[in-house]
Amino acid sequence: MRMDPLFKEVRRKDRLLEPERAIWLLETGEYGFLAMEGANGYGYGIPISFVKAGESIYFHCAPEGYKLECLRKNPRVSFTVVGETRVIPRQFTTAYESVIAFGEIHGNLPEEERREALRLLVGKYAPEFREIGEKYIEKSFARTNILRLDIRHISGKSKRIPI
Repeated sequence: MRMDPLFKEVRRKDRLLEPERAIWLLETGEYGFLAMEGANGYGYGIPISFVKAGESIYFHCAPEGYKLECLRKNPRVSFTVVGETRVIPRQFTTAYESVIAFGEIHGNLPEEERREALRLLVGKYAPEFREIGEKYIEKSFARTNILRLDIRHISGKSKRIPI
């Protein structure tokens, strides 16, 4: 897990998620929540599909829109993935696991990196349709943008409660 002195340590050290599990959540989560500074100064967050590759996370989006406007203003973001959760009503608590990756978003990626990111997304979300996915990539490539989040810091937490 990447640690950076710029970021505060987790207050509840007993809730730290094992580094391997935090990375696993980033690799296998169905979707995450990308949080950024809105162009209007308010926070702005969106649920988004993603794929992790090495020390980066890739997202696909339209070539223009509010998200890109926000990222041009400030490319520093956080990205959260929540794993398993279980509400425990009789204890007034919730068992959970989550990971937050902090870093900087980069756009205007080289064509081959964009294509590879789209192939990785197809491999994650539709592995049985790779051949059709390749055709879809070619058909929609000109109107698809790829963003890369270079991870600077990762923090994972969990609360485990026996059943």
